[in-house]
Amino acid sequence: MYPKISIIIPFYNCAYVDQSIRSALNQTYPNIEVILVDDGSVKYREKIMPYRSRIKYIRKENGGTATALNRGIAEATGEYIAWLSSDDLFKPEKLSKQMAFMQDRGIDASFTNYDIIDSNNNVQVPSNGANYSSMKAVYEGYLYSNPINGCTILIKKSIFEKFGDFNPAMVYTHDYEMWFRLLSKGVHIVYLDESLTQFRSHSESGTNKYQQQMLAEMQGIEAIYRPLIVQYIVDHYLLL
Repeated sequence: MYPKISIIIPFYNCAYVDQSIRSALNQTYPNIEVILVDDGSVKYREKIMPYRSRIKYIRKENGGTATALNRGIAEATGEYIAWLSSDDLFKPEKLSKQMAFMQDRGIDASFTNYDIIDSNNNVQVPSNGANYSSMKAVYEGYLYSNPINGCTILIKKSIFEKFGDFNPAMVYTHDYEMWFRLLSKGVHIVYLDESLTQFRSHSESGTNKYQQQMLAEMQGIEAIYRPLIVQYIVDHYLLL
């Protein structure tokens, strides 16, 4: 009835990590484990201490977010994986609503809408994502944009076991490459139109600090995968 969900929190020198942990532990869903992967942090580790007895803590040498996610997934005992960045928040009902949505439809992966918040947790943009009314719309979205916020994902662990880890060579866009890869292989990641995650925009975020590097990586990923997505659309949606 309640399959276990492993929430993976990669952590590297992030001042908001305690808030992230609390939002994971405060889920209304009754069967979770929280795995925090400390990617060689030298700052803010004291913020984790009050929660150590309630989470699984893993410390490793610094290798980037992809390596931290991969380590967390490898250590996870849950049937499902959720990823929460150490500066973002899950709303309390996030996993309960998303799991119910997936079980009702018999699907293995989903993503949701999300709010943008500031450094003080004020909502700056509610429901920032687009509304994808069908799986075809999700595929078409990847022809011109980046529909999936990785921290809104809930996905079976077995999908990673079948299709591989996050690519550490994609330092800033490992999630973008992963969702492209899965969709091109026919893994349907179905959209739930509800804001259940809060994505923090702040001056120290990677999104703000490394925009040029991110764009360069994204262009390389798009060159590889967009032709595959076009072919998938042709094969599965245009010839029906």
